[in-house]
Amino acid sequence: MSSKTPKKESASAKAPPKVEPLDYGNDADGFTTERIRNMKLYAGVVCPHSHRTRMVLCEKDISIEIESVDPAAMPEDLRELNPYGDLPVLVDRGLVLYNSAIIMEYLDERFPHPPLMPVDPINRAQARLMLWRIDHDWYSLHRTLTEHEKKSDVAGARKTLRDGLTSIAPLFQQHEFVFGEGPTLVDCALSVLLWRLPVYGIELPAPARPMLRYAERMFARPAFRSSLTEQEFEMRHGKSA
Repeated sequence: MSSKTPKKESASAKAPPKVEPLDYGNDADGFTTERIRNMKLYAGVVCPHSHRTRMVLCEKDISIEIESVDPAAMPEDLRELNPYGDLPVLVDRGLVLYNSAIIMEYLDERFPHPPLMPVDPINRAQARLMLWRIDHDWYSLHRTLTEHEKKSDVAGARKTLRDGLTSIAPLFQQHEFVFGEGPTLVDCALSVLLWRLPVYGIELPAPARPMLRYAERMFARPAFRSSLTEQEFEMRHGKSA
């Protein structure tokens, strides 16, 4: 798995590859090893949206090229691919995708084994809704928690995230993962957020113990460990000697 998410990545992106027309040939499952080699992810080394996308790749044991990009100095060529100027960006021959939620679901459908979304339509819809809520209510606080200088705003964001996570902690008293016995895209998104709690200055209260036990289970997964960049590893373990 180490080849999928190198621990040391360059600080800036190279020029994006020339976008070619999609051509999946006649292979029955829609992709081959060659096609995977033609797929590339542009990602930030501490960006939570990039991290959760890498985790999906690792959960599915997909090996593609990952190029580290400094979001504060995004190359103009990459901005032409993504007019919103954010990360991550996935290039799959003639297809360019941005917005991590879209990329994650594309990867899950493009490489269907193991599945990272519930099979039945009701749970699948609930998973999509929970992903949206995680993005809208919690991921949206990331910039305030890491860049904002106004203490009252930071304190408010910490309370919102702490209370929100505590409110869903009882879910993990009966379930190993958010939706039953196997990880989903929701677990990928939630575990990445939980990993960053020390950076956000958040300590969950005693009623959230089931959530903390869930976090430790997710952090112990080989896919999660492989998804970490060196900088993300240091968020909890400090710099290596």
